[in-house]
Amino acid sequence: MTDSERHWQAAYSAKSAQERSWTSDGGESLRVIMKYKPDRASGVIDVGGGASPLAYKLIEAGYVDVSVVDISQQALDEAHTNAPLGSSATSICADVREWIPTRGYDVWHDRAVLHFLVDDEDRLRYARLATGALNTSGILIVAVFAEDGPEMCSGLPVRRATQDDLVALFGAEFLLEDRFREIHRTPWGAEQPFNWVVLRRN
Repeated sequence: MTDSERHWQAAYSAKSAQERSWTSDGGESLRVIMKYKPDRASGVIDVGGGASPLAYKLIEAGYVDVSVVDISQQALDEAHTNAPLGSSATSICADVREWIPTRGYDVWHDRAVLHFLVDDEDRLRYARLATGALNTSGILIVAVFAEDGPEMCSGLPVRRATQDDLVALFGAEFLLEDRFREIHRTPWGAEQPFNWVVLRRN
């Protein structure tokens, strides 16, 4: 087990959902996915989805091809345990820096994974991975801490980014569909600004 795997296994094992700053009901992500990829047959991958309810909310909304990749098996197991009876998403336990997708997707959704990749090399590798995994006209949805957001999360340094930074990272392979700022509120009421971009694969 790598240091990153140990860290996230411990993060999910030691704290309840209400004790984790990143806990979200998935509502904003669901809204964006449904707006830009309304076809319920679309293949959706939630990168770093962990224990988030998003995958199962997508299934409840009628999406039939939903997958989650996360470094923590503990997080994936928690999501499965809390899932509505009869719903099923494909779970993949992997470090996104090492993961090699075996299929293409129509939606790549990442809320708060990319900002943990602080090295240029890791970020460029991530951009190549997302680009290669998306089908033509696929939608890339990425949200990271904004330039005035926290500098640390879960005891780890993060790399904040402007919306322009995110657009530039993914480059000419994508067209910008939307960009916006969101204020995430932690379970205890702290505010964390996020920048979001929605890009369409050429």
